[in-house]
Amino acid sequence: MGSGQKIGFAALLTLALGQSGGALAQEACTTYSVQAGDTLGDIAFAAYGSYNYQMIFNANRDAIADNPNNLPAGLQLVLPCEDGRLSPDSELSAIITQETEREAAAPRADQPYRPPMKLVTANDWKPFADESLLGGGIYVRMATTALNRGGNDLDHKISFVDDWGSHIDILLPTNAFDISIAWSKPDCSQIDKLGEFAVKMCTEFEFSVPVYEVAYSYHTLTDSPFAGARAFSDYVGARICRPEGWPTSDLEVEGLAEPVVTFVRPKSPKECAEMLLAGEVDLYSIEVETSTANFEELGATDRVALNPALATFNTHHFVTAKSNPGARIHRHAERRDARDARKWRMV
Repeated sequence: MGSGQKIGFAALLTLALGQSGGALAQEACTTYSVQAGDTLGDIAFAAYGSYNYQMIFNANRDAIADNPNNLPAGLQLVLPCEDGRLSPDSELSAIITQETEREAAAPRADQPYRPPMKLVTANDWKPFADESLLGGGIYVRMATTALNRGGNDLDHKISFVDDWGSHIDILLPTNAFDISIAWSKPDCSQIDKLGEFAVKMCTEFEFSVPVYEVAYSYHTLTDSPFAGARAFSDYVGARICRPEGWPTSDLEVEGLAEPVVTFVRPKSPKECAEMLLAGEVDLYSIEVETSTANFEELGATDRVALNPALATFNTHHFVTAKSNPGARIHRHAERRDARDARKWRMV
């Protein structure tokens, strides 16, 4: 973040549809041969009725990760079933239910001199983190499950603090919490292009191995002059909405930093969607699953356009402060547990 199980999908408009007739007859639970001009968005719409292509990306990661914005004709893509299976004859795994029951029954070691590991996340980030979700959301369940499955004898506690910025500014540096769930990792190899927040993340915090890779989308109104952008430079001058606490480093390395663009930062992702619909911003960019769900909830999928030519992919990680006295221990646990958590990823 800041910005496991099966992840939800949503919809947009017909911008990508007109570009390829080949994808229109495609169905879920099949394989598909890419036609010239196809995009992940129009293939997803044909198969699922939604331009949210995260599930297709998950199932074909190795084949398309290097160039998701320019699919070669003839490439064979697996289109998963809507319930997450890779084929109709696959059996849905019961491992999560089994492991959850086993963890609940597992005894905890009595360690009065070793305080529990303190994990913090925030609400209003469905399906990844929210107190209303089973186990606190996908990422919280991944973290707690991995901690238990990884053989840790250290107990842990989960708290929800809805000010994401405070995790980085106060809560981790002061050791009020040990680990924050979860954040995008900036490209620290290009630190000269990064803004102050991203530089701070690179220099003062440690990241676990990736727990999930998400597609970032770029939404405009259908009649926006930015709807036809085909390069990141076409967004120069745009008012870009990213919620408070969501990093912008992926845009900064593309040359989109203030004052070249203006970042608008409301409290929640849904507010970004509402601001776009009201014409208060030009562009809403966040995980494709989050943004499409926002527009579905608002009943506005026909008013917005997903850019079919531009997409970026960011990895999410668990984060700890380097200044934490137990940082070495936490980093070791995070890396081991995040590796274990990756086994829980499902398309």
